[in-house]
Amino acid sequence: MSGSIPFYQKHHRHYDRGYRSRETESAISQYQQSSSTYSSHSSKSTKGIRAATYTGLGEGGASPLPKRAKPTYLAMDKENQIIGYVVPIFRGSHEFQSGLSDTEEARAKESAGYLARCDLFASGVESERIEHKSHRTVMRESAERISLSKRIHENEEYHKRLNEDSLMHTPEFVIKPRSHTVWEKQCVRLHCTISGWPEPRVVWYKNNVSIDPMAKPGKYKVESSYSVHSLEINKCDFDDTAQYRVSAMNSKGETSAFASVVVKRFKGDVDDSLPSPRLPPCLEYGVKFETHIVEKFGVSFGREGETLSFGCSVIIYPSLQRFQPEIEWYRDDKLLVQSKWVQMHWSGDRATLTLSHLNKEDEGLYTLRVITKSGFETHSAYVFVRDADAEVAGAPGAPLDVQSLDANKDYVIVTWKQPAVDGGSPILGYFVDRCEVGMTHWFQCNDTPVKFARFPVTGLVEGRSYVFRVRAVNKAGMSHPSRVSEPVAAMDPADRTRKGTSAPWTGQIIVTEEEPVEGVVPGRPRDLSVIEATKNYVVLSWKPPGDKGHEGVMYYVEKCVSGTDSWQRVNTEIPVKSPRFALFDLAEGKSYRFRVRCCNSAGVGEPSEPTEATTVGDKLDIPSAPGRVVPTRNTDTSVVVSWEASRAAKELVGYYIESSIAGRNTWEPCNNKPVKGTRFICHGLTTEESYVFRVRAVNAAGISDFSQESEAIKVKAAIASPTPPYGITVLECVRDSMVLAWKQPTFIGGADITGYFIDYREVIGGVPGKWHEANIKSVSERAYRVSELKENMLYQFQVRAANMAGVGIPSLPSETFKCEEWTIAVPGPPHDLQVQEVRKDSLVLLWKAPVYQGRDPVNGYYIDIKEAEADFEMWRGVNEKATNKTFMKIKDLKEGESYVFRVRAQNKAGVGKASDPTEPVEAVTKPGTAEIVVNVDDDGVISLNFECSNLTADSKFVWSKNYKEMTEPERMTLETKGSKSKAIFKTPSEEDLGIYSCFVTHTDGASASYTLSEETLKELLKISHDHKFPIIPLKTELAVELLEKGRVRFWLQAEKISANGKIEYVFNDNVIHQGEKYKMNFDKNTGVIEMFMESLGKEDEGTFTFQLQDGKATNQSSLVLIGDVFKQLQKESEFQKKEWIRKQGPHFVEYLGYEVTPECCVRLKCKVANMKKDSVALWYKDGREIKVNEKLDFSEGVLTLEITQISKKDAGIYEVVLKDDRGKDTSTLNLTDQGFKDLMNQVFSVIANSSTQLKIQSTEEGIRLYTFVNYYNDELHVTWHHKDAAIAFTERIKSGVVGEQLWLQISEPTEKDKGKYAIEFFDGKGGLRRTVELAGQAFDDAFCTGNRLIIMFFTDRARVAGGLPDVVTIQEGKSLNLTCNIWGDPVPEVTWLKNEREMVSNDHYILKFESGKFASFTITCVNTSDSGKYSILVKNKYGTESGDFTLNVIESMGDFGVVSYLADADGNVIIGPTTPVPTPSPRSVPTTPSPSAPTLTSTPANTNPQNKTRATPTPKNQTPSTERSSTPPAQIPKNQTPGSPTPENQTSETLILSTSNTSTPQPSTPTSDEKSANTSMDNEKITAMLKDSVDNLGLSTLETELVDAMHLTEHEATTSSEPDESTPALETENLENVCETKDD
Repeated sequence: MSGSIPFYQKHHRHYDRGYRSRETESAISQYQQSSSTYSSHSSKSTKGIRAATYTGLGEGGASPLPKRAKPTYLAMDKENQIIGYVVPIFRGSHEFQSGLSDTEEARAKESAGYLARCDLFASGVESERIEHKSHRTVMRESAERISLSKRIHENEEYHKRLNEDSLMHTPEFVIKPRSHTVWEKQCVRLHCTISGWPEPRVVWYKNNVSIDPMAKPGKYKVESSYSVHSLEINKCDFDDTAQYRVSAMNSKGETSAFASVVVKRFKGDVDDSLPSPRLPPCLEYGVKFETHIVEKFGVSFGREGETLSFGCSVIIYPSLQRFQPEIEWYRDDKLLVQSKWVQMHWSGDRATLTLSHLNKEDEGLYTLRVITKSGFETHSAYVFVRDADAEVAGAPGAPLDVQSLDANKDYVIVTWKQPAVDGGSPILGYFVDRCEVGMTHWFQCNDTPVKFARFPVTGLVEGRSYVFRVRAVNKAGMSHPSRVSEPVAAMDPADRTRKGTSAPWTGQIIVTEEEPVEGVVPGRPRDLSVIEATKNYVVLSWKPPGDKGHEGVMYYVEKCVSGTDSWQRVNTEIPVKSPRFALFDLAEGKSYRFRVRCCNSAGVGEPSEPTEATTVGDKLDIPSAPGRVVPTRNTDTSVVVSWEASRAAKELVGYYIESSIAGRNTWEPCNNKPVKGTRFICHGLTTEESYVFRVRAVNAAGISDFSQESEAIKVKAAIASPTPPYGITVLECVRDSMVLAWKQPTFIGGADITGYFIDYREVIGGVPGKWHEANIKSVSERAYRVSELKENMLYQFQVRAANMAGVGIPSLPSETFKCEEWTIAVPGPPHDLQVQEVRKDSLVLLWKAPVYQGRDPVNGYYIDIKEAEADFEMWRGVNEKATNKTFMKIKDLKEGESYVFRVRAQNKAGVGKASDPTEPVEAVTKPGTAEIVVNVDDDGVISLNFECSNLTADSKFVWSKNYKEMTEPERMTLETKGSKSKAIFKTPSEEDLGIYSCFVTHTDGASASYTLSEETLKELLKISHDHKFPIIPLKTELAVELLEKGRVRFWLQAEKISANGKIEYVFNDNVIHQGEKYKMNFDKNTGVIEMFMESLGKEDEGTFTFQLQDGKATNQSSLVLIGDVFKQLQKESEFQKKEWIRKQGPHFVEYLGYEVTPECCVRLKCKVANMKKDSVALWYKDGREIKVNEKLDFSEGVLTLEITQISKKDAGIYEVVLKDDRGKDTSTLNLTDQGFKDLMNQVFSVIANSSTQLKIQSTEEGIRLYTFVNYYNDELHVTWHHKDAAIAFTERIKSGVVGEQLWLQISEPTEKDKGKYAIEFFDGKGGLRRTVELAGQAFDDAFCTGNRLIIMFFTDRARVAGGLPDVVTIQEGKSLNLTCNIWGDPVPEVTWLKNEREMVSNDHYILKFESGKFASFTITCVNTSDSGKYSILVKNKYGTESGDFTLNVIESMGDFGVVSYLADADGNVIIGPTTPVPTPSPRSVPTTPSPSAPTLTSTPANTNPQNKTRATPTPKNQTPSTERSSTPPAQIPKNQTPGSPTPENQTSETLILSTSNTSTPQPSTPTSDEKSANTSMDNEKITAMLKDSVDNLGLSTLETELVDAMHLTEHEATTSSEPDESTPALETENLENVCETKDD
């Protein structure tokens, strides 16, 4: 325990180990023993700790005894680590108040315990005696013991600090903060105990964000007492739920501890079982609020039309959410209200005022008043508004403060104030405009300008509201209009009073009056008088007559010239409604009399009494010029101007003040709004500049002449005597003298302090005596030795500062100091602490050595720091090791935080007393702060430069090296001009290394420093050498580039070269000059130097050099062009020349290329330019011209050629040729081999991307997987996969393509066919896959649906019922007609194909589909190009089927007569008899041949149908196939042909044509009997097949229903008159019914 750091630390007193008394030494030993004793009992429970505490409190004496164990208040754990401390607490119970318990048993136990303690603490003392003590005695003894323990700890701390390096250790948490869960509105307190030396700095964080108690006053409270630190959170809300961290840091390290705070919210009524929230006490009464206005707004300047915002931050303590202050804003002592011009905002801690669209009415003194229940605080500053720029140069400023007065039914008086700026020429007058509220059109009220600042506006419409504005005019032009007035309603004042003064009237008032019973002629008007007379108009006023009847009256005004009796009515047409009238157009200087008559519906009344004679002219005179103007100094940017008021000025509006720099006679207004007083502060002036001032007075008649100019005054702060010094301390004390120190006054009065005067007085018995002067002559230093004092006497001191304005008031008396000689070994405190170079994260602290050195000289200093608002215990060290300098740069400060500093000196004996702390210094970089800049001029001279922007007349630059002032430096020259100062090095060397600083006096601390290190000096010397021996810097070295026409440009750019620079151009060491071959240019503005050559020849191979010279600076740059470099450049030059020639005619901007559209069309395109109407573009493929149908369009400069359905035949070399009379250009695109392969891969990629997702379809054969593409190409490579393995196609699993559908057919699917299927498109790159999962419900649904389709297939699917042969051979020139029967419901779609390409009906190929069942194919005139494979494709929703035949066209062989061509079993043509052998067939109809007509006959052909490619769905052993099938077509049973049953001996047919072409073959039409036979045969076959399918599919339960349905269908079909149309429908309906029954 003796080696551990105590739990609190305090500053020591000035004594060392030598002054210890024996009693103190004994107490220390007892303290150590008690610590070890308590440690031995640390394993006891908390109850044991309390018992030890109470035992200690109940002991008798406080005097230490050699063997007596003193109680300890430190709690230890098992590892002898401090975990807390125990504070003795008296709970106020009877037991502890009396010292005895109530029962005898308790008394006995207490007595025994007391005897045991007596034996333990007082050996040799009689143990039977029991001493009863009072509560007060126990408390006193306890306090004495605690006080002694603290003194022991302080003494220990003092001696430990004498050798603190050995005791330093990182902070440690003795007790860590614990987590809390609280209710809303409750308070929570986190506390911890931390040890460490130097004393750690403790910071609290919320979610890793530091907590600033000043940011939210009243919310957080941070306290530190000794080593106990706490954070209190007041009125917790839900946002306070967070993780809190406390961080302790000193020079040895940092440690942190965490605690969580959870704030619970109340939801609804609080359950009785829950603890009720502990609400804070009611603070409505007895709370005193402290209001502080910070970040105050200053004098502001704006311009008309701008928006200006300003405000203050307000701190109110305590901060109570429900007690919000009242914020008021005033302008010129008038309360402001919210309007469209003024917006006020209060954010809770900042009050802001925004002035929208400034006008001169907004100028004035603005005051913020913050009102609380405890009082109010205010802050004021002036806002100046300057005129906006005039639309016309020389035009006056806008009038201001337009108001509407004396409004009546049709009359109002408009007043305004004249502007301060007349534009340089007198204002001729003003125009008044009016606008009805709600309208936008302005109407000018006066035709000629009026000079008087008041004008009566008449002719208003009663009940309507108006706004007004005024414009000023001079000979230069018109001003901007003023701000509009407030709206005013034209109505009777009595009505306005009755209706109130709420909102401006915006509508027309409808006045309804009672109809009079009998008309009454009104009486005479009363009290007629002239209320205003100017040279422009006269205003009359009167009162309505007393007897005016029940209806309203109007008035006629009459005038007559004085001396005559000729009355003339003024308003002859319309009488006026208001008892006011303005008369215009009166002769100036003449006298007039006026009278008024009333009128109503009953007639015109008698005239009123006439007025006195009134002479037309201005009754109100322009005020006289103000008197003497006296300016006085105020601040660095303002002057107070006072003047004598204008004499006998009537209706004075105010004064305008103007200023001018002395001698310039350029006057600027100081205010744009008249001020009424005779004193004004003119702001915005330039410091140290001399100004003169003049004043003018203003009233409605006009503006007075200027006053006389004032005396010139220099703008600088006013001089006053300084405020008192403060902080008087003693630096040294001997028997008869004391050395005092003090701090400079906070305000020096605007002038340097010339000295200080010190007074002292004796203090005897606590009573101070008279003051005595310590010095007759002022002292300049802030330290002084007061001599001739008396030893052991008490003294007080006071100090006064003096400047050129006089001696200031004395400071407050200092503390009482005793004059006795100091004998302590450690040094006294340093003094005169100063702070310089304040930045946002650092500053420099300076101090002076202590006057009292102690026993040994001072060998170092320690600097302490703490936040200005932190407690005393928060002092912490800055430097671990003492510094021997009297300055230190302190870094790592927190921006915006205020700090205080102190310094302690040390010698061999130890560390002395700390100095007085500095004033709080805020770590912030002030605006305009400059740093020292090192500069090397053109002559190589090195200098340090510093500039200060806020100099005053008394400011001086003070240069220092290592913070010691250089008064007359030997190695430097100091120069100061204006606001700049420089320190010039004479011969820079290592002797000049150090820290150079510059401080500017009479500023707000303008200072900076520069550290000249050895490395920096070397760099500066190198730069200095380069400046002495300069070179011309180059931005770019010599380079070459090719221009249009193949011209060659050599160029470089100098970074800096003057107009006197000279250039020499050298080629292979020979100077070349301007001529036909070389063209030179030198742009002196940009520094670009260039040389041009039209072309390069063999003789131009070599080295080109540009040599530059500018004064003594030189430079050169070379470019070597030899060998391959030169040849490449020459070749490129020739190419560029050819390119230029090519581009003179039509040419390609972008050469021929291709793109693939989403529709899989290949588009060849190129971009051309310089085309004209005569230009021709020709397309070629493989040297053959391609005819382009559409006309070429060069408007967009793009030529295109589209290739649809691209195939291998489209491969080749494509070429486009452009030509006209100006030239020719060619572009070629190779689409062969790899080029065509790349194109097709791109086509395949587009096809693949257009594919749809794989889908599952159930067919009659099984399951079909399919996808659609936008376009199918035969070259497309497609691979099918099952479970990621390629599918090997069989008779059961096949793939194919129908149209744009790619399919995979799985016949008779089984469980093995389940899994993931994919189709992969190959595009030459990664390819594209489409996948589908065939499993689970999808497989079952497809399987079931397939069974249905098997049934539906035989009835409704699309079929080719017959009529097409396998092979047709025909002579060239003949006509061919084939007809086949089509079956399906709904009616199928029919498509004819030739060589797998879709055919379109035209004159040569006639394709027909009639009655939904007969499809015919006709070739009108057969030729050899018609040879090929033909197919018919029929399709409906139940299936697809195709039939095909081969057409072979032979050359004409003459007429063979009626000769038939038959096909043998292999399909070869054989010659038969002239008469064909009839063969029974359901599709053949016997015909009677005509002698002159060819005969079309069906004959048996090959019985093996493998040469057919029909995709005919068949049950079980029959699978579909198409013309694109990837597997051989399925075999068709011999006893059945696609579409209709055929006898076993009957085969497909070969068409036999005769040689005659005189008639067209006709399709054979079966008879009704044949149809019936065929239908019956088909039904039997279908029924048999259905039964087989039912058995194979395991659906035997359907057999009977299916057979019955088929028999019913057969019966209905045989009885129908149209079996070919009705039978399928009946079959479908019956079969569907059966399927639905089965599903149910």
